[in-house]
Amino acid sequence: MTLTSFGPANRIKRSAETHPLTWRLRDDGEAVWFDEYQAKNGYAAARKAFADMAQDDIVQTVKDAGLKGRGGAGFPTGVKWGLMPKDESINIRYLLCNADEMEPNTWKDRMLMEQLPHLLIEGMLISARALKTYRGYIFLRGEYTTAAKHLNRAVEEAKAAGLLGKNILGSGFDFELFVHTGAGRYICGEETALINSLEGRRANPRSKPPFPAAVGVWGKPTCVNNVETLCNVPAIIADGVDWYKSLAREGSEDMGTKLMGFSGKVKNPGLWELPFGVTGRELFEDYAGGMRDGFKLKAWQPGGAGTGFLLPEHLDAQMYAGGIAKVGTRMGTGLAMAVDDSVNMVSLLRNMEQFFARESCGFCTPCRDGLPWSVKLLMAIEKGEGQPGDIETLLGLVGFLGPGKTFCAHAPGAVEPLGSAIKYFRPEFEAGIAPVSAAVPPLARPIVVGA
Repeated sequence: MTLTSFGPANRIKRSAETHPLTWRLRDDGEAVWFDEYQAKNGYAAARKAFADMAQDDIVQTVKDAGLKGRGGAGFPTGVKWGLMPKDESINIRYLLCNADEMEPNTWKDRMLMEQLPHLLIEGMLISARALKTYRGYIFLRGEYTTAAKHLNRAVEEAKAAGLLGKNILGSGFDFELFVHTGAGRYICGEETALINSLEGRRANPRSKPPFPAAVGVWGKPTCVNNVETLCNVPAIIADGVDWYKSLAREGSEDMGTKLMGFSGKVKNPGLWELPFGVTGRELFEDYAGGMRDGFKLKAWQPGGAGTGFLLPEHLDAQMYAGGIAKVGTRMGTGLAMAVDDSVNMVSLLRNMEQFFARESCGFCTPCRDGLPWSVKLLMAIEKGEGQPGDIETLLGLVGFLGPGKTFCAHAPGAVEPLGSAIKYFRPEFEAGIAPVSAAVPPLARPIVVGA
């Protein structure tokens, strides 16, 4: 898929004043290498941070700008940075970039890494300066081979320019950066599972507390941020807090811009940098062009497979965390998926829950056993062999696997679309329930959990 569609028929003009993440992109979709990046004001923010700003001032600026994590959780970045220890005697600290973009329907980080690798490096360099971290890792989804090649080349270019390594910009500050490709597990998107994987351990989430800021990779203070999050840092440092806040639409509680997109049977599937607060309808109609001829919008997910389904009447919700929460789900990654009227929701949910069940790390019982149980029930309903009470059992699993019931957020995200699908499309599930005369007594229906 070519990730160069950034507006209706590619006619949207991008500028540094309105599109801090994407204005440097080339029209041909090729990567922007060091010389071109520097000619487009690249590394100016890093030079400003090193020459004119104290480390604590960088942290405070990011906090004041209201930057929040762009990986799906939306935790305030400056607050997260502020959790790192102030003790100067702790001289080994790490900065990790979460580039394990495994969420279905999500490809925003891939575009940044493939086409603007130096933007990520500059963001990490400034962040490392602020956090006093001497070493950084980009934990990259293993399937992103082009991104790995481009990032490694960009790292070497930055080293050759004296922007990575020893005594950066004559400041006495050292920062080494490495690209680490993962083995390909969805759970590595959880920051502590990512840390375990980086250490060569099984990718299970860790108990929190202690949080990574206190005890992270190899037992040292560690900060983990998403690719898109880190790519926002240079513009905030270069152009200031007030400008960054002004980018968002009125009514949005989230600041700045966001990479948003639409996939599915829409006329113009793609990815666009848009201000927080645009409506789902603008994203769907003005940018994605609405549904292809012959198809109608049945439902949509606002931010990846782990977010709940919404109906067409919910398109007027504003695209920011609070705006999407008002209609009953989460903003997630901000890359939406359109479900057309030819799709059977039971089949779609069976497919999704199979994915989530297979990607469970297996550490905690609700997730390890509950997700395969939901798959078994959905398979039976899909075949028309569901039994009375199966829908209620599925709803029970949605509750048992909800927030606060499992060790990490994998299972709650997995069952959120299931609960919403039953809520809005229950007749499709009921259609798969066998007549009472054909029902098998519950005790005679073995469910092999984990098979």
